[in-house]
Amino acid sequence: MPAPEASSVTPAEAAALFSDLIGAPALVLAVSGGPDSTALMVLAARWRATLKRGPALTAITVDHGLRPESRREAADVARLAKKLGIPHRTLRWTGKKPKSGLPQAARQARYGLLAGAARRLNARHVLTAHTRDDQAETVIIRLMRGSGLTGLAAMQKTSDMPEAGGIFLVRPLLDVPKARLIATLRAEDIPFADDPTNRDTAFTRARLRGLMPRLAEEGLDAARLALLARRLKRADLAIEAAVDRAMSELMPGSGVGQEPFVFDAAGICQLPDEIALRLLGRAIATVGIEGPVELAKLETLKAALDAARMTGNAFRRSLAGAIVTLTGDKIGGKIVVERAPARRKARPKTRPKNQPKNQPKSLTKARPGRAKRRKTR
Repeated sequence: MPAPEASSVTPAEAAALFSDLIGAPALVLAVSGGPDSTALMVLAARWRATLKRGPALTAITVDHGLRPESRREAADVARLAKKLGIPHRTLRWTGKKPKSGLPQAARQARYGLLAGAARRLNARHVLTAHTRDDQAETVIIRLMRGSGLTGLAAMQKTSDMPEAGGIFLVRPLLDVPKARLIATLRAEDIPFADDPTNRDTAFTRARLRGLMPRLAEEGLDAARLALLARRLKRADLAIEAAVDRAMSELMPGSGVGQEPFVFDAAGICQLPDEIALRLLGRAIATVGIEGPVELAKLETLKAALDAARMTGNAFRRSLAGAIVTLTGDKIGGKIVVERAPARRKARPKTRPKNQPKNQPKSLTKARPGRAKRRKTR
Protein backbone atom coordinates (compact mmCIF):
# COMPACT_ATOMS: atom_id res chain seq x y z
CA MET A 1 0.00 0.00 0.00
CA PRO A 2 1.60 3.33 -1.04
CA ALA A 3 2.30 5.85 1.71
CA PRO A 4 -0.09 8.81 1.88
CA GLU A 5 1.16 12.00 0.27
CA ALA A 6 2.83 14.33 2.77
CA SER A 7 1.21 17.67 3.54
CA SER A 8 2.88 21.06 3.83
CA VAL A 9 3.71 22.59 7.19
CA THR A 10 0.99 25.12 7.99
CA PRO A 11 1.65 28.65 9.34
CA ALA A 12 0.07 27.64 12.66
CA GLU A 13 2.40 24.64 12.92
CA ALA A 14 5.39 26.82 12.09
CA ALA A 15 4.42 29.28 14.81
CA ALA A 16 4.32 26.42 17.32
CA LEU A 17 7.73 25.15 16.17
CA PHE A 18 9.43 28.47 16.91
CA SER A 19 7.28 29.75 19.78
CA ASP A 20 9.91 29.10 22.47
CA LEU A 21 12.33 31.43 20.69
CA ILE A 22 10.24 34.62 20.56
CA GLY A 23 12.19 36.21 23.40
CA ALA A 24 15.63 35.58 21.89
CA PRO A 25 17.41 38.72 20.63
CA ALA A 26 18.93 36.96 17.62
CA LEU A 27 18.89 33.55 15.94
CA VAL A 28 21.42 31.96 13.61
CA LEU A 29 19.95 29.64 10.98
CA ALA A 30 22.29 26.95 9.63
CA VAL A 31 21.30 26.66 5.96
CA SER A 32 23.21 24.37 3.59
CA GLY A 33 20.73 24.68 0.73
CA GLY A 34 19.29 21.16 1.02
CA PRO A 35 15.54 20.65 1.45
CA ASP A 36 15.56 20.47 5.25
CA SER A 37 17.59 23.62 5.93
CA THR A 38 15.91 25.53 3.09
CA ALA A 39 12.53 24.74 4.66
CA LEU A 40 13.89 25.84 8.05
CA MET A 41 14.83 29.23 6.62
CA VAL A 42 11.51 29.67 4.80
CA LEU A 43 9.41 28.70 7.83
CA ALA A 44 11.47 30.82 10.23
CA ALA A 45 11.30 33.87 7.95
CA ARG A 46 7.54 33.64 7.59
CA TRP A 47 7.08 33.12 11.32
CA ARG A 48 9.23 36.17 12.08
CA ALA A 49 7.24 38.24 9.58
CA THR A 50 4.06 37.66 11.65
CA LEU A 51 5.62 39.21 14.78
CA LYS A 52 5.75 42.90 15.68
CA ARG A 53 8.82 42.19 17.76
CA GLY A 54 11.00 39.17 17.60
CA PRO A 55 14.54 37.88 17.14
CA ALA A 56 16.80 39.07 14.35
CA LEU A 57 17.43 36.22 11.91
CA THR A 58 20.70 35.56 10.08
CA ALA A 59 21.23 32.65 7.71
CA ILE A 60 24.71 31.11 7.68
CA THR A 61 25.94 28.70 5.01
CA VAL A 62 29.10 26.74 5.77
CA ASP A 63 30.92 25.84 2.55
CA HIS A 64 33.12 22.85 3.37
CA GLY A 65 34.77 23.02 -0.04
CA LEU A 66 34.34 19.28 -0.53
CA ARG A 67 32.24 19.45 -3.71
CA PRO A 68 32.55 21.71 -6.77
CA GLU A 69 28.85 22.60 -6.50
CA SER A 70 29.09 23.93 -2.93
CA ARG A 71 29.98 27.51 -3.92
CA ARG A 72 27.01 27.74 -6.28
CA GLU A 73 24.68 26.25 -3.65
CA ALA A 74 25.81 28.87 -1.13
CA ALA A 75 25.04 31.60 -3.69
CA ASP A 76 21.57 30.10 -4.25
CA VAL A 77 20.90 30.22 -0.50
CA ALA A 78 22.02 33.87 -0.45
CA ARG A 79 19.56 34.77 -3.21
CA LEU A 80 16.64 33.04 -1.48
CA ALA A 81 17.56 34.64 1.85
CA LYS A 82 17.50 38.06 0.19
CA LYS A 83 13.99 37.38 -1.14
CA LEU A 84 12.89 36.37 2.35
CA GLY A 85 14.43 39.49 3.88
CA ILE A 86 17.09 37.64 5.88
CA PRO A 87 20.78 38.64 6.00
CA HIS A 88 23.05 35.85 4.78
CA ARG A 89 26.72 35.00 5.20
CA THR A 90 28.85 32.23 3.74
CA LEU A 91 31.65 30.82 5.89
CA ARG A 92 34.28 28.51 4.44
CA TRP A 93 36.12 25.59 5.99
CA THR A 94 39.67 26.18 4.92
CA GLY A 95 42.80 24.18 5.46
CA LYS A 96 43.76 20.57 4.89
CA LYS A 97 40.95 18.01 5.05
CA PRO A 98 41.50 14.66 6.80
CA LYS A 99 41.63 11.46 4.75
CA SER A 100 39.66 9.50 7.36
CA GLY A 101 36.85 10.56 9.67
CA LEU A 102 35.78 13.26 7.23
CA PRO A 103 32.08 13.49 8.27
CA GLN A 104 33.04 13.95 11.92
CA ALA A 105 35.71 16.54 11.09
CA ALA A 106 33.32 18.42 8.80
CA ARG A 107 30.65 18.45 11.53
CA GLN A 108 33.10 19.83 14.11
CA ALA A 109 34.28 22.49 11.67
CA ARG A 110 30.69 23.46 10.86
CA TYR A 111 29.72 23.82 14.51
CA GLY A 112 32.86 25.81 15.23
CA LEU A 113 32.12 28.27 12.41
CA LEU A 114 28.46 28.55 13.40
CA ALA A 115 29.34 29.19 17.04
CA GLY A 116 31.80 31.90 16.00
CA ALA A 117 29.12 33.56 13.86
CA ALA A 118 26.63 33.40 16.73
CA ARG A 119 29.07 35.17 19.07
CA ARG A 120 29.68 37.95 16.55
CA LEU A 121 25.93 38.42 16.12
CA ASN A 122 25.23 38.31 19.88
CA ALA A 123 23.03 35.25 19.32
CA ARG A 124 22.75 32.48 21.88
CA HIS A 125 20.84 30.07 19.64
CA VAL A 126 21.92 28.27 16.48
CA LEU A 127 19.05 26.52 14.66
CA THR A 128 19.67 23.39 12.61
CA ALA A 129 17.23 21.46 10.41
CA HIS A 130 17.49 17.97 11.92
CA THR A 131 14.25 16.11 11.22
CA ARG A 132 12.44 13.09 12.59
CA ASP A 133 14.16 11.01 9.92
CA ASP A 134 17.57 12.17 11.19
CA GLN A 135 16.53 11.28 14.73
CA ALA A 136 15.55 7.75 13.68
CA GLU A 137 18.88 7.23 11.89
CA THR A 138 20.74 8.47 14.96
CA VAL A 139 18.95 5.96 17.20
CA ILE A 140 19.92 3.09 14.86
CA ILE A 141 23.55 4.25 14.60
CA ARG A 142 23.92 4.51 18.36
CA LEU A 143 22.27 1.14 18.84
CA MET A 144 24.85 -0.34 16.45
CA ARG A 145 27.66 1.28 18.46
CA GLY A 146 26.44 -0.15 21.76
CA SER A 147 25.31 3.12 23.32
CA GLY A 148 23.63 3.13 26.70
CA LEU A 149 20.36 4.75 27.70
CA THR A 150 21.68 8.30 27.40
CA GLY A 151 23.03 7.74 23.89
CA LEU A 152 19.88 6.01 22.66
CA ALA A 153 17.84 9.03 23.74
CA ALA A 154 19.58 10.55 20.69
CA MET A 155 19.18 14.24 19.82
CA GLN A 156 17.23 16.73 21.89
CA LYS A 157 15.35 19.80 20.69
CA THR A 158 17.71 22.02 22.68
CA SER A 159 21.22 21.16 23.80
CA ASP A 160 24.51 22.85 24.57
CA MET A 161 26.50 23.51 21.44
CA PRO A 162 29.69 21.42 21.31
CA GLU A 163 32.67 23.37 22.69
CA ALA A 164 30.76 26.67 22.63
CA GLY A 165 29.87 27.67 26.16
CA GLY A 166 26.68 29.70 26.46
CA ILE A 167 25.38 28.92 22.96
CA PHE A 168 22.52 26.50 22.43
CA LEU A 169 21.86 24.20 19.50
CA VAL A 170 18.14 24.19 18.69
CA ARG A 171 16.41 21.66 16.45
CA PRO A 172 12.85 22.99 15.95
CA LEU A 173 12.05 20.46 13.18
CA LEU A 174 13.04 17.36 15.15
CA ASP A 175 9.48 16.00 15.22
CA VAL A 176 8.73 16.90 11.58
CA PRO A 177 9.10 14.26 8.84
CA LYS A 178 11.44 15.21 6.02
CA ALA A 179 8.67 14.49 3.49
CA ARG A 180 6.56 17.31 4.91
CA LEU A 181 9.41 19.79 4.50
CA ILE A 182 9.89 18.78 0.88
CA ALA A 183 6.14 19.08 0.33
CA THR A 184 6.23 22.59 1.81
CA LEU A 185 8.89 23.70 -0.65
CA ARG A 186 7.34 22.02 -3.67
CA ALA A 187 3.94 23.53 -2.94
CA GLU A 188 5.46 26.99 -3.49
CA ASP A 189 7.99 25.97 -6.13
CA ILE A 190 11.01 26.81 -3.96
CA PRO A 191 14.16 25.09 -5.30
CA PHE A 192 16.68 23.29 -3.12
CA ALA A 193 20.01 21.53 -3.58
CA ASP A 194 20.52 17.79 -3.83
CA ASP A 195 23.74 16.67 -2.14
CA PRO A 196 24.85 13.33 -3.67
CA THR A 197 26.95 12.50 -0.60
CA ASN A 198 23.67 11.85 1.22
CA ARG A 199 23.39 8.72 -0.94
CA ASP A 200 27.08 7.78 -0.89
CA THR A 201 27.21 4.29 0.61
CA ALA A 202 30.77 4.91 1.77
CA PHE A 203 29.12 6.59 4.77
CA THR A 204 27.22 4.72 7.48
CA ARG A 205 24.29 7.13 7.63
CA ALA A 206 23.73 6.92 3.87
CA ARG A 207 23.69 3.10 4.02
CA LEU A 208 21.17 3.17 6.84
CA ARG A 209 19.04 5.65 4.93
CA GLY A 210 18.69 3.04 2.22
CA LEU A 211 17.55 0.44 4.78
CA MET A 212 14.93 2.60 6.48
CA PRO A 213 12.11 1.81 3.97
CA ARG A 214 12.63 -1.92 4.61
CA LEU A 215 12.47 -1.39 8.38
CA ALA A 216 9.33 0.70 7.92
CA GLU A 217 7.69 -2.20 6.08
CA GLU A 218 8.19 -4.25 9.27
CA GLY A 219 6.69 -1.51 11.42
CA LEU A 220 9.95 0.07 12.60
CA ASP A 221 9.56 3.44 10.93
CA ALA A 222 10.99 6.84 11.83
CA ALA A 223 7.99 7.71 13.98
CA ARG A 224 8.44 4.64 16.19
CA LEU A 225 12.19 5.16 16.51
CA ALA A 226 11.68 8.81 17.44
CA LEU A 227 9.08 7.73 20.02
CA LEU A 228 11.59 5.28 21.47
CA ALA A 229 14.14 8.10 21.80
CA ARG A 230 11.63 10.28 23.68
CA ARG A 231 10.73 7.48 26.08
CA LEU A 232 14.37 6.64 26.72
CA LYS A 233 15.07 10.32 27.42
CA ARG A 234 12.27 10.31 29.98
CA ALA A 235 13.81 7.27 31.68
CA ASP A 236 17.28 8.83 31.45
CA LEU A 237 16.12 11.96 33.28
CA ALA A 238 14.58 9.82 36.05
CA ILE A 239 17.84 7.93 36.50
CA GLU A 240 19.83 11.18 36.59
CA ALA A 241 17.54 12.43 39.38
CA ALA A 242 18.27 9.22 41.31
CA VAL A 243 22.02 9.80 40.79
CA ASP A 244 21.63 13.32 42.19
CA ARG A 245 20.00 11.91 45.34
CA ALA A 246 22.66 9.21 45.71
CA MET A 247 25.42 11.80 45.33
CA SER A 248 23.94 14.02 48.04
CA GLU A 249 23.47 11.07 50.42
CA LEU A 250 26.87 9.44 49.93
CA MET A 251 28.82 12.68 49.69
CA PRO A 252 27.01 15.73 51.14
CA GLY A 253 28.14 19.04 49.70
CA SER A 254 29.52 17.49 46.52
CA GLY A 255 29.46 19.49 43.33
CA VAL A 256 31.28 20.61 40.22
CA GLY A 257 34.97 21.12 40.91
CA GLN A 258 34.90 18.82 43.95
CA GLU A 259 38.18 16.95 44.38
CA PRO A 260 38.73 14.34 45.49
CA PHE A 261 35.41 12.48 45.63
CA VAL A 262 35.36 10.12 48.60
CA PHE A 263 32.46 7.64 48.72
CA ASP A 264 31.48 4.99 51.21
CA ALA A 265 32.25 1.76 49.29
CA ALA A 266 29.45 -0.22 50.96
CA GLY A 267 26.97 2.55 50.11
CA ILE A 268 27.88 2.50 46.42
CA CYS A 269 27.69 -1.30 46.27
CA GLN A 270 24.15 -1.19 47.64
CA LEU A 271 23.00 1.04 44.79
CA PRO A 272 21.47 -0.38 41.60
CA ASP A 273 24.24 -0.94 39.05
CA GLU A 274 23.08 1.82 36.71
CA ILE A 275 23.01 4.40 39.51
CA ALA A 276 26.45 3.33 40.79
CA LEU A 277 27.92 3.42 37.28
CA ARG A 278 26.67 6.93 36.64
CA LEU A 279 27.80 8.10 40.06
CA LEU A 280 31.35 6.93 39.39
CA GLY A 281 31.24 8.24 35.84
CA ARG A 282 30.12 11.66 37.02
CA ALA A 283 32.94 11.84 39.58
CA ILE A 284 35.55 10.72 37.03
CA ALA A 285 34.33 13.23 34.44
CA THR A 286 34.43 16.03 37.03
CA VAL A 287 37.98 15.52 38.27
CA GLY A 288 39.46 14.01 35.11
CA ILE A 289 40.75 15.91 32.10
CA GLU A 290 39.43 13.78 29.24
CA GLY A 291 35.71 14.57 29.34
CA PRO A 292 32.85 12.03 29.52
CA VAL A 293 33.84 8.43 30.20
CA GLU A 294 33.21 5.69 27.64
CA LEU A 295 30.46 3.42 28.97
CA ALA A 296 32.26 0.15 28.19
CA LYS A 297 35.42 1.30 29.98
CA LEU A 298 33.37 2.47 32.96
CA GLU A 299 31.60 -0.90 33.14
CA THR A 300 34.95 -2.71 33.10
CA LEU A 301 36.29 -0.52 35.90
CA LYS A 302 33.14 -1.02 38.01
CA ALA A 303 33.31 -4.81 37.60
CA ALA A 304 36.97 -4.87 38.69
CA LEU A 305 36.20 -2.56 41.61
CA ASP A 306 33.37 -4.83 42.80
CA ALA A 307 35.63 -7.89 42.54
CA ALA A 308 38.39 -6.19 44.52
CA ARG A 309 36.00 -5.21 47.27
CA MET A 310 34.61 -8.74 47.55
CA THR A 311 38.06 -10.33 47.74
CA GLY A 312 39.67 -7.63 49.85
CA ASN A 313 42.35 -6.96 47.25
CA ALA A 314 43.94 -3.56 46.69
CA PHE A 315 42.52 -1.55 43.79
CA ARG A 316 43.90 1.48 41.98
CA ARG A 317 43.19 2.29 38.34
CA SER A 318 43.27 5.28 36.06
CA LEU A 319 40.47 6.21 33.66
CA ALA A 320 39.84 9.36 31.61
CA GLY A 321 42.44 11.39 33.49
CA ALA A 322 41.29 10.30 36.95
CA ILE A 323 42.52 7.76 39.51
CA VAL A 324 40.03 5.47 41.30
CA THR A 325 41.30 3.87 44.51
CA LEU A 326 39.66 1.45 46.95
CA THR A 327 40.91 1.85 50.51
CA GLY A 328 40.12 0.07 53.79
CA ASP A 329 38.28 -3.21 54.33
CA LYS A 330 34.89 -4.56 53.24
CA ILE A 331 33.10 -2.81 56.10
CA GLY A 332 34.83 0.55 56.33
CA GLY A 333 36.18 0.89 52.81
CA LYS A 334 36.21 4.10 50.82
CA ILE A 335 36.27 4.73 47.08
CA VAL A 336 38.42 7.74 46.24
CA VAL A 337 38.20 9.45 42.84
CA GLU A 338 40.86 12.09 42.19
CA ARG A 339 42.71 13.68 39.31
CA ALA A 340 45.56 11.63 37.88
CA PRO A 341 49.02 13.20 38.25
CA ALA A 342 50.41 14.93 35.19
CA ARG A 343 52.56 12.74 33.01
CA ARG A 344 56.25 13.54 32.97
CA LYS A 345 57.57 14.84 29.70
CA ALA A 346 60.31 12.76 28.11
CA ARG A 347 63.71 14.39 28.35
CA PRO A 348 65.08 15.54 25.00
CA LYS A 349 68.03 13.56 23.70
CA THR A 350 71.37 15.33 24.15
CA ARG A 351 74.17 15.42 21.60
CA PRO A 352 77.87 16.29 21.88
CA LYS A 353 78.50 20.00 22.22
CA ASN A 354 80.22 20.49 18.85
CA GLN A 355 78.11 18.01 16.83
CA PRO A 356 76.01 19.66 14.10
CA LYS A 357 72.28 18.93 14.21
CA ASN A 358 72.11 16.74 11.12
CA GLN A 359 75.54 15.10 11.33
CA PRO A 360 75.35 11.27 11.10
CA LYS A 361 76.32 9.43 14.26
CA SER A 362 79.10 7.59 12.38
CA LEU A 363 80.93 10.89 11.92
CA THR A 364 80.88 11.93 15.56
CA LYS A 365 84.07 11.91 17.57
CA ALA A 366 84.62 8.70 19.53
CA ARG A 367 84.77 8.95 23.31
CA PRO A 368 88.23 8.79 24.85
CA GLY A 369 89.48 5.23 25.27
CA ARG A 370 87.02 3.70 22.78
CA ALA A 371 89.62 3.15 20.00
CA LYS A 372 92.06 1.69 22.47
CA ARG A 373 89.51 -0.85 23.73
CA ARG A 374 88.68 -1.87 20.16
CA LYS A 375 92.37 -2.62 19.45
CA THR A 376 92.66 -4.99 22.41
CA ARG A 377 89.54 -7.03 21.47
